[in-house]
Amino acid sequence: MRVQSLTLVAASAALLAPTTFPGASPQPRPGSQAQLRSGPQPQPQPDPVRAGRSGHRIGPVPRSQAGPVPPDRTGPGTRQRESGREGPVRAEELLAKVRGCEPVSHGRYRTDAGAPADIPVCGTDDAVYWKADLDVDCDGRPGDRCNSGTDPHFTPATAYAGSDGRPLDAERLPYVVLPQPSGIWDHREHDVHGGSVAAVVHGDRVRYAVVGDIGPRDLIGEASYAAAQSLGIPADPHGGGAASGVTYIVFKDSEVEPIEDGEAAEETGERLAREFVGD
Repeated sequence: MRVQSLTLVAASAALLAPTTFPGASPQPRPGSQAQLRSGPQPQPQPDPVRAGRSGHRIGPVPRSQAGPVPPDRTGPGTRQRESGREGPVRAEELLAKVRGCEPVSHGRYRTDAGAPADIPVCGTDDAVYWKADLDVDCDGRPGDRCNSGTDPHFTPATAYAGSDGRPLDAERLPYVVLPQPSGIWDHREHDVHGGSVAAVVHGDRVRYAVVGDIGPRDLIGEASYAAAQSLGIPADPHGGGAASGVTYIVFKDSEVEPIEDGEAAEETGERLAREFVGD
């Protein structure tokens, strides 16, 4: 679990050349369809501050058009694919494509408050990616596993809302968390926004998620309860998560709408991942 800090960490020096992908910090840790596109940046809420993170949470970003929520089709497991279709993209295929790093961030991120700032955001023409740990984000709609009783730092809000205007459901929807736009990196400049599709890789598992929340500007490596669970990572928001070895690949100019459609995220993610690895 991250150590609570209210100090904002200054951005690291600009990266001038390609580097080899650094390893993530070994420290253990636990762990909205409006978009943060170009334009005025939303201001952080003054309260509450998430303990274990070094900045304020953003959100929610209001949704311009709301509609009914489709029947829930999400879950922690892998979806059943139609017979006759080619097999899913394997973890080793994706990891081979992101072995090197062409930095697109102007500095590096920390995985925890007080940890070294050694995680760059890297990029290709089609995606941005980073390798870090995984903190469990349980924010959003309260449920049996994500609430103020199970997570002492629980916040009933996410930066992006569902089609009904309510916060996302971390227990059911796999989503990843992006750092707040800053001088280190601004995801909006790379066609990444709420609802963008991400491939998350841990060990030999690949799971697809959406961009669903925004975190502190100097920390990286966080995903929802459902994302952690689907990757076989302990999902306890108080003491779970993965200390290292999680790769996040977010596909540029991609979008799932409504944002809470987990099955659509898997279908779109599988297609984009297949294109990404070159098949």
